[in-house]
Amino acid sequence: MALSYKARRRWSLVILLVGLPLYVVACVTIISLFDRPPIWLEFLIYVALGIVWAFPLKSVFKGIGQADPDAPRDDRP
Repeated sequence: MALSYKARRRWSLVILLVGLPLYVVACVTIISLFDRPPIWLEFLIYVALGIVWAFPLKSVFKGIGQADPDAPRDDRP
């Protein structure tokens, strides 16, 4: 079932305000459990983790910055 535009806007807000900070804390906590890798490897790990979170959520964020496609159109010039 596809989410409506309003539902995607709400979920994207929840993801950005709650989910993403929790994801960041979880990633930093898990990385800190290991010995510190070389700085270049640590940088690559954080870049990869910073990109990977968005792939499963791409459908939620797609088109959020656009006007509501379900809203009635105003034919005013």
